Amino acid sequence: MRFARGFARFWWDFIVGDDWRIAAGVVTVLAAGALLVADTSAPDGVVAALVAVGIVAVAIGSIVASALRARRR
Repeated sequence: MRFARGFARFWWDFIVGDDWRIAAGVVTVLAAGALLVADTSAPDGVVAALVAVGIVAVAIGSIVASALRARRR
């Protein structure tokens, strides 16, 4: 059981890391991309570009939010 707990903790730290908001944003963007591919006739390259832009936007938003939180302290 200790091995399973350690394995799960490793993956949690690897995926979520320090900020759960980034992980949630990336999962949301990937899910939206999957829905676009499955439900529309949009070319896969366009969806891939939109997903990439979305992930970059999540990263930038997280950095800006963190800077604003640090500034208030």
